[in-house]
Amino acid sequence: MQLTPDNKLKKLIIVGDRVLIKLRKADGRTATGLYLPPGVQEKEKVQQGYIIKTGPGYPIPMPAEDREPWMEAEEKIRYVPLQAKEGDLAIFLLNGAFEVIYEGEKYFIVPQHSILMLEREEEL
Repeated sequence: MQLTPDNKLKKLIIVGDRVLIKLRKADGRTATGLYLPPGVQEKEKVQQGYIIKTGPGYPIPMPAEDREPWMEAEEKIRYVPLQAKEGDLAIFLLNGAFEVIYEGEKYFIVPQHSILMLEREEEL
């Protein structure tokens, strides 16, 4: 598979409760008027960016009583889904994030617990 600008992130799999975020320029307001001043970003180590990909969520352990010895061993993992969705604008703490560069672009991998607020275009 040849990488193109449209499919370059398809090979990335985000694990667990993490999201992949691309930073947004802090000097502008969103359509709803959300604005994060530069002074807040510097003092509090808070950033904002768009969620590009999300992990499956928090894994739920399978109860032991659901498995019988005669049943085939089948690994079914269930997840509690994340509140964050692709396309959301996230305000997040930088100290919980990991910076990565993939295909020449900078992204942050952020656990959901480091996300302070989400802005979604559609109604919540």
